[in-house]
Amino acid sequence: MAASDLALALTGASGVQYGIRLLECLVRAGVPVHLMLSRPAQVVLGLETDLAVPGRPAEIARFFAERFDADAGQIRCYGPEQWTAPVASGSSVPRAMVVCPCSTATLSAVASGASRSLIERAADVVLKERRKLVLVIRETPFSELHLENMLRLARMGVVIMPANPAFYDRPRTVDDLVDFMTARVLDHLDIAHELGPRWGTAPAHAEGK
Repeated sequence: MAASDLALALTGASGVQYGIRLLECLVRAGVPVHLMLSRPAQVVLGLETDLAVPGRPAEIARFFAERFDADAGQIRCYGPEQWTAPVASGSSVPRAMVVCPCSTATLSAVASGASRSLIERAADVVLKERRKLVLVIRETPFSELHLENMLRLARMGVVIMPANPAFYDRPRTVDDLVDFMTARVLDHLDIAHELGPRWGTAPAHAEGK
């Protein structure tokens, strides 16, 4: 596995658009992606998007590769219990993993080291190998349990990034809001992008553009 590989997991929280947009940006940046979708995530895809995403891992990889014009083999997708996947072992750990969106159920499982699914195991591997883990949590309000789980992981170096888009760049569309969060994730992965203005620069829409 190349050192530049990244793992991306989509779980069953609302906000699946964040994960899809992040996948698109990673592909366009030339990053090899190990993609995992939980079963609830596939349900949310059907509820929140018009994408006819198939159910089998190989078909999912082909679907997104064609949609985003990915290089051959750039997207590899694994099933929820595919324990032979490279991301299940520390000997093939990616340089970083993002769970986007991250449900509070997944948050709890990662915080406890449950490793009941491939997504949870992959996150556990990233933690034990001291690589970067970013959790884009989509829930409101947070319960005391949620906050305790986030604090526990933050103390281990996990980037806790609730899906809270800003408005200083004067977003006009839902896509603008999605791009804001996607940009923040890409920043933490050290991947260059031009998804929107940064604080202190002129807002894209300030002059009616």
